Amino acid sequence: MKAHGPAVGPAVDRRTVLALGCALGISALAGCSFAENPIGTATPTPGSTDAQAESGLKLKASGLDTPWSMVARQDGSILVSERDTARIMALGPDGKLTELVHLPQVVPGGEAGLLGLEIFTESGGIEWLYSYMGTGNDNRVVRFELQDARVGPAQDILTGIPRSSIHNGGRIKLGPDGLLYICTGDATDRQAAQDPARLNGKILRIKPDGGIPEDNPFAGSPVYSIGHRNVQGLGWDSADRLWISELGPEKDDEVNLIRAGGNYGWPEVTGVARDPRFVDPVHVWSKTSDASPSALAIAEDVAYVACLRGERLWVLPLPGDGPPTGGTLTGAREMLAGQEGRLRDVLVVGKELWVATNEGAESRIIALPMGSLG
Repeated sequence: MKAHGPAVGPAVDRRTVLALGCALGISALAGCSFAENPIGTATPTPGSTDAQAESGLKLKASGLDTPWSMVARQDGSILVSERDTARIMALGPDGKLTELVHLPQVVPGGEAGLLGLEIFTESGGIEWLYSYMGTGNDNRVVRFELQDARVGPAQDILTGIPRSSIHNGGRIKLGPDGLLYICTGDATDRQAAQDPARLNGKILRIKPDGGIPEDNPFAGSPVYSIGHRNVQGLGWDSADRLWISELGPEKDDEVNLIRAGGNYGWPEVTGVARDPRFVDPVHVWSKTSDASPSALAIAEDVAYVACLRGERLWVLPLPGDGPPTGGTLTGAREMLAGQEGRLRDVLVVGKELWVATNEGAESRIIALPMGSLG
């Protein structure tokens, strides 16, 4: 569990910066702004290394400013949130990058701002876009009806999540049970993580309309598990087990297997404590320089973890018969170490794994063929 904040100072120039495709156009509608003209297109990466070419690494988009979350739409486009600009960008199947919406209610600062995105499609075909955002008073989850290249007005789904300059969590995912799972950080209030009555330092579980599921472990509460420091990644394996990646303090970044009502120890313990009061992590990185895990995606029971300070992608085969002891997953290996800078999000798109980098105005999205990941 660890929250290592944004890089200090300008982003390191690790690659040739691609020129923007054209200027951004903005118009106002219902308190939000829209742009129809393309911002940029994906082109071959200048200066690609032999290792990149051999792995099949492709550039999908450049010209992004601190992207935080990616989500796929039914039409084949990918929506991308930008934490500090409060824009949601749309990357079309043709490689064109346009602004879908600007959210003026977002108040960025430190690690807060426009964070996680998720999409839920009702049985009648209505497509809802969910966003985890920081306002002037809190973190909250809102939703918008997607209307082709526009969005409807914001609807509050869950409000009052404490915010801070760091430890805001922010990932949202739709579970196999049709419910929304929301990651929160402790917002620097360490003891709140142990209090089931508080929303910070938790994994939350709600219905798509914001209602509380009847089988949540704490009656009438969205809280699903407690004792978390700063969760930023979650996904499900083929057995519908929920796994998360969590940032620790100066040590003990974790991957945890979540169970309803479980207590994961923060701030009382980190790493493998073997304390019967708490659930031990399945995998631990003892050095922050190796990980600082942000997003997590799972495909064919392998977890792919995007790392910030570690500047690499971890490939973690997940056990099928319960978690191992000792906090180490067999077969764990790393990719892209030092090649692309800080990695913020990871998304399985067809037969590719898409990775969003966290390099300020030099951020980009790259893709690797799943076959190259072993």
